Amino acid sequence: MNISERYARETARDYALRMLKRNIASMELEPGVMLSENELSAAMGLSRTPVREALIELSKIRIVEILPQRGSRIALIDYDFVEESRFMRMVLEKAVFELACDMAPELDFSAAEANVKLQEFYLENQLNEKLMEMDDAFHREFFRLTNKMQSYHMLESMTLHFDRVRNLSLFAVKEIKIVEDHQKLLAAAKAGDKEQAAALIVKHLSRYKVDKEEIYSKYHRYFTK
Repeated sequence: MNISERYARETARDYALRMLKRNIASMELEPGVMLSENELSAAMGLSRTPVREALIELSKIRIVEILPQRGSRIALIDYDFVEESRFMRMVLEKAVFELACDMAPELDFSAAEANVKLQEFYLENQLNEKLMEMDDAFHREFFRLTNKMQSYHMLESMTLHFDRVRNLSLFAVKEIKIVEDHQKLLAAAKAGDKEQAAALIVKHLSRYKVDKEEIYSKYHRYFTK
């Protein structure tokens, strides 16, 4: 597992939940793998209780399966959940980018610009984990710019289903379009072009459909039948 430091004032449960989400999204915890509460607790330096609470929370969004008398395991990827997750993102992010276009003259896009530059570097150097971090940060930045962070946090858990497929695409798909998409989205937002921004975000969040066969052929063991 990839473990980072606990935030100041972060509860043990919230820390466990954040670490589990991070490792599920990045595929460090692979679909179908059984989980040991003892091992997870030791890795995060926590007691079993907050880890168990975090697993129960993740079971509510069907990303973890609680198996009576057997423990817990990471759920296989279900394309129905992936599509619903994508739908939620598309509805909210389309609205957020349109709002950013309306607000463009008063917004400071410097953080988004710096983010895209880092994405270019990580793509060129095949640093996929860093690229995914910057991808997430790019989208989060537009929620921050438009003062819609509460909406972002509401969306965050359900997007785990979608995030796993996004991660697999970096290893399965030969021609990665993530950075190019973000460059165009940023340009449209800065220009205040709502129609272009809306079309771009729909295309960006629908790429997994184009790449579906390529992803599945390489990682079919991670998916439900």
